[in-house]
Amino acid sequence: MNTTRLSRRRALAALGATASPWLWAQSAMQGRPIDTQGRPITWLVGQPAGGTTDVLTRVVARALAHQLDQAVIVENRPGAAGAIALQAAAKAAQDGLTLVSIPGPTLTHIPRPQIGKEMTALAILARGPMVLVGTMATALPPTLEGLLAAARKNPGVLSYATSGNGTSQHLTGELLNQLARTQMTHIPYKGGGQAVTDVVGGQVPLGLLGITPVLPHIKAGRLRAYGISTATRSGLLPDVPTLQEAGLPDFNADQWFVVATPTGVPDDRVQALNAAINRALQAPEVQAAYVAAGVEPTLATAQQSTAFVLQEMERWQALAHQAKLQWD
Repeated sequence: MNTTRLSRRRALAALGATASPWLWAQSAMQGRPIDTQGRPITWLVGQPAGGTTDVLTRVVARALAHQLDQAVIVENRPGAAGAIALQAAAKAAQDGLTLVSIPGPTLTHIPRPQIGKEMTALAILARGPMVLVGTMATALPPTLEGLLAAARKNPGVLSYATSGNGTSQHLTGELLNQLARTQMTHIPYKGGGQAVTDVVGGQVPLGLLGITPVLPHIKAGRLRAYGISTATRSGLLPDVPTLQEAGLPDFNADQWFVVATPTGVPDDRVQALNAAINRALQAPEVQAAYVAAGVEPTLATAQQSTAFVLQEMERWQALAHQAKLQWD
């Protein structure tokens, strides 16, 4: 079976996404690289079960359980733009037994613990592109050049859907407006599912979304893919050019996912967790799942992971300030 052709539903089912916390049993590996005295690791997810953050967390957590020969529990605590899970993680004991997945870049008016302050990044789980798509239900220019020309001619008329305010998709859309000198209107949704549905149906002409949920509609001819947000093409859409190739040479944006733990965890445990997670990222089952999801692992030290997040947030906060974005 070619995993790159898995539909989102089949990919999620293959990864065992469920709506309730679950426990992965220990593997047959001998010894515990991290001495936890038999206590499980709790891995929090601030987004609903079945979403990209949840799916990636679960597949890596399963591999991590095998790496450490101990139980890893994944718990979904959605709400407040991920702040509920982050606050719970920040208040946890500084023993490295509480982890939290953080998707980004994300900007919000809701106060929440931050990497570099209350939280320390352990590793970068994945990075992946977004894709600019247009509905085939209404007449749109067939090329990116024509689309952007129409947007410039009619400021504010064209709109694009994303999974929410302050998300990587929203920020990438504002980067597109900046570099292309357009004024396309952002239409935020509470999640990508309804955004995809409305773009396919023509209620919103454009979408800036993750590849996996729109891929079946692109293949079926219901959506046109104008360009990939990253500097390199996606293996899931090898014939779709990057936005750089399509005429925006400075365009480069991706969505990323990191795992963090409370600041104050002893450095030796931070390093041990980082090494174990990086080994988990190289497991064949993780690699296969990542191909299906259209993302790639990024091996980095804990220090590099924290530095990456801080640099990314600085970049996107500057863009948000320049564009005078509002999150309310």
